[in-house]
Amino acid sequence: MKLICAGRNYAEHIEELQNSRPESPVLFIKPDSAILPREQDFYIPEFSDSIHYEVELLVKIVKVGKHISEAFAPRYYNEVSLGIDFTARDLQDKLKAKGLPWEKAKGFDGAAVIGKWVSKDQFADLGNLNFTLEKNGEVVQQGNTAHMLWNTDQLIAYASTFFTLKKGDILFTGTPAGVGKVASNDYLSGKLEGQTMFSLNVR
Repeated sequence: MKLICAGRNYAEHIEELQNSRPESPVLFIKPDSAILPREQDFYIPEFSDSIHYEVELLVKIVKVGKHISEAFAPRYYNEVSLGIDFTARDLQDKLKAKGLPWEKAKGFDGAAVIGKWVSKDQFADLGNLNFTLEKNGEVVQQGNTAHMLWNTDQLIAYASTFFTLKKGDILFTGTPAGVGKVASNDYLSGKLEGQTMFSLNVR
């Protein structure tokens, strides 16, 4: 099982981090050890002073696929969720500045929050889903899947040209603008079309 994550998939988020707009999807992998166990608090790691939240729409792969065409991509997932791609921003910036891989900043233990899974069939249009992240009761991120540079099906098709997708793999589709730092005692809650998908405490 692997977590395939899309970076720089919302234009406003690219601008807020002053990154360049990619010509093709930016992909990176988180190990399954990065998954934060359900009902467990998130503990800020000692190696970072700047852990950022990044709320994202998730889909779970249900069968093996390679070189999947965009037209057939919907057959490879039945459920969607919401999650957080926690990022050690200070560590990531240092690694990027040296041209080094930045898995340490993205794949550390607890860096992947996965909310409850719901059937995609309950939504009329997966290309027009609203989602939010609240921190201490205040909305800090809000996005709509219509604003993705590459939609879910395009990401699945693209990722499958490099990685064989297997049952249980999870795709993180990218985060909208509004990312920010977490602090001890923060309370985070993610909602998809008004439905709470996850909530957790930061320690």
